[in-house]
Amino acid sequence: MVHSIALSMQALKSLSIPPPYHFYKRFVSDSIKPFQFLFWYSLSSSTKAKTQIRENNSPITNYLINTFKFTETEALSISTRYYWVKSPEKPGSLLLFFQNLGFSESDIRSAVRTSPQILFSDIDKTLKPKIEFFQELGLVGSELGKFISRNSMLLNVSLERRLVPCIEIIKNILSNDEDNQDLFRVLRRCNKVVRGDPESGLMGNIAFLKSCGIVGSQLSMLLTRQPWLFTIKESKLRDLVSRVLDMGFAVNSRMLVYALYTVSCMSNETFTRKLELFQSSGFSSEECMQMFRKAPGLLRTSEEKLKLGFEFFMNTINLEKSVLVRIPSCLMYSMEKRVMPRYMVLQVINSERLLKREPSFIHVLSLTEEEFLAKFIAKFGNDAEKLLVAYKGHLLDCSCEDNS
Repeated sequence: MVHSIALSMQALKSLSIPPPYHFYKRFVSDSIKPFQFLFWYSLSSSTKAKTQIRENNSPITNYLINTFKFTETEALSISTRYYWVKSPEKPGSLLLFFQNLGFSESDIRSAVRTSPQILFSDIDKTLKPKIEFFQELGLVGSELGKFISRNSMLLNVSLERRLVPCIEIIKNILSNDEDNQDLFRVLRRCNKVVRGDPESGLMGNIAFLKSCGIVGSQLSMLLTRQPWLFTIKESKLRDLVSRVLDMGFAVNSRMLVYALYTVSCMSNETFTRKLELFQSSGFSSEECMQMFRKAPGLLRTSEEKLKLGFEFFMNTINLEKSVLVRIPSCLMYSMEKRVMPRYMVLQVINSERLLKREPSFIHVLSLTEEEFLAKFIAKFGNDAEKLLVAYKGHLLDCSCEDNS
């Protein structure tokens, strides 16, 4: 038995079987060769295909470079995408079509760069009906050219299934927009609002906002200022509204829409940084929220302007912090055009003792321009010129500083 086992071991050694590592190395080396071949074949084929496409489409490539100022890479990319086009006839027809509409060269180049697909579209069936639609809405001549230059992707959207129904929905929301200027403002800010399915997108978000009490002029305002809110998934819109409700705003509150607008204008990081600025100036978290609920636009104010406001109201005129919590809109007034000029006028009035009792500066700030001029300049007769100099002098000083 032992003798037979020894003979078997000797026979195995005579086979010269390599150790496991060498066996694995040989296996990997042999097995990877086909993949290396495929990789190099693919790379070679891709390079050859690009060269062939470039050669076959050189008229298109050269036309795009010479006419629309595309780089060679950009032109080749478009030629590759539309490899079946062998002649610059359609791009040439598009150029002539736009020129006849009065588009400038820069408008045409911008339109083509924004949406290269239009270079190969059927002008009579695809482009002309949409151009005529925008003309009927009131866009003509250079205004049409500027609009199309930035929104040429709309020429690829279905007229019947997208553009017409979406724009009808928008027009129904916008009030007092007889010349369609608000409509064009919406489209310029977010043309995506007319590129999606009107039923599943636009209508769903409108219905949800209405259920929150955002209707009429408030809905119109939100659409004009933040049209992208009407294009996002309804679930995301619900999350934004929930965030605002968690801050203490209520459904059907007239301030809800302004809070939603503010929150949608900035990232979470920016919103948090603004709150931290208030806290660093001595306001508690609850006071910050109170101020935000009373004046939702407050957090849209720039950080520089807020810092100037805190410095002036709390340090220069020593206004109680509680007054700013109660009337936070003071921080939203223009320091150069409203706060400082009126402050200078009151300084003269107080120094000349023109009034028996010093008026509330916060009340003075709330007056309209006409009311302020009537009550604190015109009524003082002989001193009116001196007061006007104090009022206008500060404005002139600010103007000179800006110009310098």
